[in-house]
Amino acid sequence: MQIDEHKALRDAARAAKAAAVLNDELISEAFKTLEDAYVAAWRSTTIENVSGREKLFLAINVIGKVKEHLSRVVADGKLAEADLRALAQVGERKKAWHEVR
Repeated sequence: MQIDEHKALRDAARAAKAAAVLNDELISEAFKTLEDAYVAAWRSTTIENVSGREKLFLAINVIGKVKEHLSRVVADGKLAEADLRALAQVGERKKAWHEVR
């Protein structure tokens, strides 16, 4: 398996940023506040307001999609970090092999 070191480094850096966003208090508060407001508005719509409910339903789901995307970036970064560790181990083995010779 060939590992693209530059991509792995980029993915690891993106993961750190995404984790910082997911763990940020203000961002978490913003997601919760918006989601609570959308759910409350959705529940208070009248039976005739199909369009309004659909728009609020979509807004609620967008918040989840943003969270999912950031979580996926973090997961990809963890895989990239594992690839980088594997590359480092291979490099150390090669270096040790050349020193023995």
